Amino acid sequence: MTNENTDEKMDSSVFLKIPLFKELPKQDLYELVNELPVESYKAGDYLFHEGEPGNSLYVVRKGRIEVVLAGGTSDEMHLRFCGPGEYVGEMSLILKQGKRTASVRTVEDSQLWMMTRDKFNDCIRRWPHLAYSMIEIMSERLDSSNEAAFHDLVAKNHALQQAYDELKAAQAQLIEKERLERELQVAADIQMSILPDVLPDFKEFSFGARILPARQVGGDLYDVFPLKDNCVGVLIGDVADKGVPSALFMARAHALVMAEADIGLTAGEVLRMVNSHITRLQKSTQFVTALYGILDLATRTFSYARAGHEPPLLLHIDGSVERVPHSPGMALGLWDEITLDERSVQLLPGDTLFLYTDGLTDCRGPQGESFGLERIKTTLSGLGSVNAQQVCDRMLEALNQFRDGSKQDDDVTLVAVTAASNPSTVPFKKK
Repeated sequence: MTNENTDEKMDSSVFLKIPLFKELPKQDLYELVNELPVESYKAGDYLFHEGEPGNSLYVVRKGRIEVVLAGGTSDEMHLRFCGPGEYVGEMSLILKQGKRTASVRTVEDSQLWMMTRDKFNDCIRRWPHLAYSMIEIMSERLDSSNEAAFHDLVAKNHALQQAYDELKAAQAQLIEKERLERELQVAADIQMSILPDVLPDFKEFSFGARILPARQVGGDLYDVFPLKDNCVGVLIGDVADKGVPSALFMARAHALVMAEADIGLTAGEVLRMVNSHITRLQKSTQFVTALYGILDLATRTFSYARAGHEPPLLLHIDGSVERVPHSPGMALGLWDEITLDERSVQLLPGDTLFLYTDGLTDCRGPQGESFGLERIKTTLSGLGSVNAQQVCDRMLEALNQFRDGSKQDDDVTLVAVTAASNPSTVPFKKK
C-alpha cells in the first residue's frame, strides 16, 4: 500500500469519528476528504477571531486547537479544546449574519481541513441528513455551553460572595480601628489633662518640662506643684511598658503621689506610702520608677527620694555638668518594703537641676547608637545661660536631630529646675 493510500485511509478514519459525517457511506466520505484542502498552522496561530465574517468551518486533522472568548485580552475565557476529528466554525455558516461567535487558535502545530460555505451547502444538498446531524450536535453543544455557563456563574457568585464577606469584614475592622483610635485619642487627652497646663513661676526659680510619648498614649509622668511652707513639689516617673495600660497605671501613681504630698510628708515618706498603696491594690506586674523631690524656696535645697529612677544631673553656671551622687533604689509596685535613694542638693545661683526618664538615654539614631549619658551632658553644658523651659526644649531638639527620623522605642520626659543667677534679697513669693 502506498503512503498516499495510507494517509487517505487515516484521513477517512478521522472523518469516520466525526458525528456530523458518521452516516455517510465510506466511498462518499473518501471522496469528501479528497476534495477538502488541508491548511497548516503553528502553535499559537489564530484560525479566526471573534466577530469576523465567517465563510468556512475547520476539521482538526492533526494537533490541538482552543476555542476562547475575548481572546488575547484580560477578560479571555476558555470554552473548550478540540482534537483530531472535532470541528469548529460551523456557526458562521448557519447564522444569518455569518459572524464568528468565538476565536479559535492552535495549542500546538496543527493541520486542519477547511470546508468553505459553498462546499458545505453542496454537502447538505448531496446528503440532506447532515442537517439533522448538525442540529443534534449543536443541541448537545448548547447544553454543554449552558452547563459550563451555569457552573461559571455559580463560581463567580461564590467569588462575589467571598469578596463581599471580605469587604464587610474589612469595613468592620475599619470601624473598629476608628473606634480604637477615638478611644486612644480620648485616653491621650485625659493623660495630657493630668499633666500640668502651666508650671509654677517664681522670681528666683524657673521650671520647665517636656514629654514625648513613643505611642499616642504613654506611660511617663511629671508634675510641678506648690506645697505649703514656701515649697514646691517636683515629680517625674516612668511606668514599665507603654500604651493605655501604662497610662492608667501612671494616672494612679500620680494621684497617689499628689494625695500623699499634700499632707506634709518628706519625699521618702511620700514614695513609701505610694508604694504601699500600689502593692496593696496592684493586680498586675507593672511598676514605676520615680523621683519625687521638695524644693525649699527659702534655702534653695532640693530634698528628694529616688525609686529606681535615673539620677539627676546638675548644670552649674560655668557650664560644668555633674551627676548627683547616688545609691541603689527600688521601683514602686514590686515589693512591700523598698529601699530608696534619699538625698538633698542645694542649688546655687545659676544652677539647673535636670531630671529625665531613660527614654532619653536609650533613644537610638539611624545607626543604632544610643543618645547616651555623655551626649546628654555635652548638650546640657551649652545651656547654662537659658531658663528651665528652654533647657528642656533644646534638649529635645538635640534628641530629635540625633534620631533623624528613627523609630522612638520609649517615652521621653524632661524636667528642669533653674535657680536665678541674681537672687533677690526679698522673701520668695509665688507669682
